[in-house]
Amino acid sequence: MSILAELNALLVLLGIPLETGAFTGKAPDEYVVIIPLSDVFEVHADNTPGLEVQEVRLSLFSKRNYLQRKNQVVGTLLQNEFTVTGRRYLGYENDTGYHHYSVDVAKEYGLQED
Repeated sequence: MSILAELNALLVLLGIPLETGAFTGKAPDEYVVIIPLSDVFEVHADNTPGLEVQEVRLSLFSKRNYLQRKNQVVGTLLQNEFTVTGRRYLGYENDTGYHHYSVDVAKEYGLQED
């Protein structure tokens, strides 16, 4: 399992259109773009990684009041054992009419064999 797969499945249940990297279709009034940030190994005493921490940024774009949707997304993330490492309002985009809010999210995963 990966953070991208989990977030895609979770946010679809909330009825939020989403894509990874960029929203390529006609943008609806509200959507999320998932941007991968990092995949790091946690180092232990024997210098052998035992797990991986994956982190992404969720960029919420909304032409409506973004606060309710932001609270819904963050609450759902916390209920599903994601760690929210940062949240910030990035501003109102005059040219598009969207409010832009970002949520940085991390989750630990056991090492997987390919």
